[in-house]
Amino acid sequence: MIKGVARKYFEGKNCLFCDKSGLYRLADKRVKCKHCNKRYSLTKLKRDMLVLYYFYLEISARKASKELNFNYKTIQSRFMRFRKLIADYCNQEAKKLNGEIEIDESYFGGKRKGNRGRGANNKTIVFGILERNGSVYTKIVENVSAETLMEEIKNKTQKGSVFYTDGWRSYADLKQFGKHNIIKHNEDQFADGHNHINGIEGFWSYAKERFHKYHGINHANYPLYLKEMEFRSNHRNESIFNLLVDICVRRRV
Repeated sequence: MIKGVARKYFEGKNCLFCDKSGLYRLADKRVKCKHCNKRYSLTKLKRDMLVLYYFYLEISARKASKELNFNYKTIQSRFMRFRKLIADYCNQEAKKLNGEIEIDESYFGGKRKGNRGRGANNKTIVFGILERNGSVYTKIVENVSAETLMEEIKNKTQKGSVFYTDGWRSYADLKQFGKHNIIKHNEDQFADGHNHINGIEGFWSYAKERFHKYHGINHANYPLYLKEMEFRSNHRNESIFNLLVDICVRRRV
């Protein structure tokens, strides 16, 4: 079931750390690599790989616990630990975005009565910056004031970039950082050549579609779930499972 890159490790064909063959068993049932001298349990490694594989497939913790016959709370705890490690990884690899940049905010949360969009009550406000042909950065913010959003833009983008936003007033001073192109949604303008924010809006749809299957996310955990979506989007053209093995297993053993 698990991809070959993982099987060669938990079957003891190659060392998890140096990827060389030459493991031998110890009296305590662990293995030791004759090249890098690392010691670890193949039984524990196989269990960790299985749980990670279900996480990689975006299978819910409840379904994974049933299929693997593991305790649900144990699986949920592992999944949340993976998300924390992913969030740390995202923060470590973050860099200032530049070039053509799309900026927008979105509101996450279940269906509730009241206003929609900006001004919606009891929603989690997420601010996003997307570098075209590059990475996306997300941050939960308290409000959508100019002070809040411009501070994030200043910290996460390079001056002189070309910015694309809708007509929200908090973006009015963006011209001090670079060229500012406005898409006038209130005038039914949504895309005109390069003048659009389809990329960041596509990311919002991508994240929300995946959040639906969780049937509600604890408000305190939203930052971790968002960073997971950010990670999956930014590395969509790579082998995400291999990267997860490195982040969540190899560095933790």
